[in-house]
Amino acid sequence: LGIMMLSRLSTRSLRGPLFSTFRGYAEESSTALFGRKLTYVHQLESLKPSALDTIPAYRIMDNAGNIIEGANEPKTNEEECVKMYKHMVTLSVMDRILYDIQRQGRISFYMTCVGEEATHTGSAIALKDQDTIFAQYREQGVLLWRGFSVEQMMHQCFSNAKDYGKGRQMPVHYGSKKHNFQTISSPLATQIPQAAGAAYAQKMLGMDDACTVVYFGEGAASEGDFHAALNFGATLECPVIFFCRNNGFAISTPSREQFRGDGIASRGIGYGIETLRVDGNDVFAVRETTERAREICVNEQRPVLVESMSYRVGHHSTSDDSSRYRPKEEIEGWLDTNNPISRLRGSDGN
Repeated sequence: LGIMMLSRLSTRSLRGPLFSTFRGYAEESSTALFGRKLTYVHQLESLKPSALDTIPAYRIMDNAGNIIEGANEPKTNEEECVKMYKHMVTLSVMDRILYDIQRQGRISFYMTCVGEEATHTGSAIALKDQDTIFAQYREQGVLLWRGFSVEQMMHQCFSNAKDYGKGRQMPVHYGSKKHNFQTISSPLATQIPQAAGAAYAQKMLGMDDACTVVYFGEGAASEGDFHAALNFGATLECPVIFFCRNNGFAISTPSREQFRGDGIASRGIGYGIETLRVDGNDVFAVRETTERAREICVNEQRPVLVESMSYRVGHHSTSDDSSRYRPKEEIEGWLDTNNPISRLRGSDGN
């Protein structure tokens, strides 16, 4: 019966106004399809990626920490700059200690975020307490900025009774209801569609002054969940910030071997999502970019994609040896010329 009804409906559609409408499209030079204007041309041309300009990355400081002439002055003061600097140094020292502790066999696993401290700090400052965060596993700096203590980080990594998760999670799988930080899970990219759903729930509940932020690496953007999440976010107009940390490597696979397109930013545009690309080692630029993204999400109730361009100085994890797939000179070059902590220390901003 269902097949017969569908057959009759299809036949009627072909003879009715619907078919006439689509037949009319072929006779027009342009039409409105998929909510966008579609123009027809009579000269065949392909779009060559090599002919398109690379999406620029926004920055305020140069590599030495000097404010670039003509750039926006950082919206900060000396007290806040000192606080940011202390936070980034604390994060770096904590990483070093916990990495060594794992090497001593006292904890089972750890992941550092060396070289990405500005991405954590700059984005965390721009967010509000009511914003829900879904992290991957290299965003401990965001949670620390929200008030999660170093001691609590230790409890989690040691999987002891004082851990909020009662020691039932792997190390670096943090979570805190108090700080609106969803517990991290190991499967790659699963948090991205979950964040789109959480943002949609916020919208349905009328939480007009809140958004959801989901962090992930460029390697996670190769997972199917990433594409499903962006499509859900775009079509349902979810107030979610898709925050990509492009640190150059998905474990041992460099970005140049992962994809041929213009990073992750170009994918946001392809899904109809407003997109921003930022120098991830410039804490001032990351802050301003995240503030802009949040403003769009909250005020216009739609998603934004942010791609933060940085570099993973450390190994992927304590199970990895990055010296096997990249030269030591490359790492030292980034530390010498584009260290986010050194750039903030050398900043002439007030």
